Amino acid sequence: MELQREFESEGNWLFRYRSYLPLVVLVAGTMVFFSTVMRNGFVFRLLQPYWAVYEFACLAIGICGLIIRAYTVGHTPSGTSGRNTERQVAESLNTTGIYSMVRHPLYLGNFLMWLSVCMLTCNIGFIVSFILVFWLYYERIMYAEEQFLQHKFGETYLTWASHTPAFIPRLRSFRPSRFSFSWKKVLKKEKNGFFALTLLFFCYDAAAAWLSNTINGINITIAALALLGAVSYLILEYMKKCTSLLNEEGR
Repeated sequence: MELQREFESEGNWLFRYRSYLPLVVLVAGTMVFFSTVMRNGFVFRLLQPYWAVYEFACLAIGICGLIIRAYTVGHTPSGTSGRNTERQVAESLNTTGIYSMVRHPLYLGNFLMWLSVCMLTCNIGFIVSFILVFWLYYERIMYAEEQFLQHKFGETYLTWASHTPAFIPRLRSFRPSRFSFSWKKVLKKEKNGFFALTLLFFCYDAAAAWLSNTINGINITIAALALLGAVSYLILEYMKKCTSLLNEEGR
């Protein structure tokens, strides 16, 4: 019992500071990336002739994570699946839509988005380290969240959790969401993710082109996506703060 309380306490603490993990990963990943490119590491050397293809493959993984997040957020009501950091919040229990296949879809989306960036380092040791750190970090957070949900929703939560995987979706369990999809909520909540993902890919691509003589210039498609991400972020941020166009009752 004491170990369970310790797990829950650690999970609640990590939950409050979970937004800092990407910063640590980004700093460490950038250092590893520069070291790998400048030393012309073995994996990077193998991938150089296919660098653009590899970048698009990594970006596709990141986009999958972004789509999972957007689908999750777009089908949930207010008071759930938020970006709150101070404490656990759940006005209702989500059990339909993507939550009928997996209990923590937002963390799955986060994992894929950050894995895609980590893969650009072309350093197998760093990629494996990221996966292990993410697992250990978010395992505690998921445990704390599930304890909170169990205390609040009781048997309803236990019944749902007993046949819904924690992290790897079970596709055959899908049941349509009770809520319609809200583009407004997605645009308001997930604009940061698209901007950050495309910007990071552009920065890593530009750095690779600058540091390596064998990569011929910046990937124009990734540069265009980064520009689109920046422009859309600025427009949506203005709409969010200065207008009510993205507001939707109950979402």
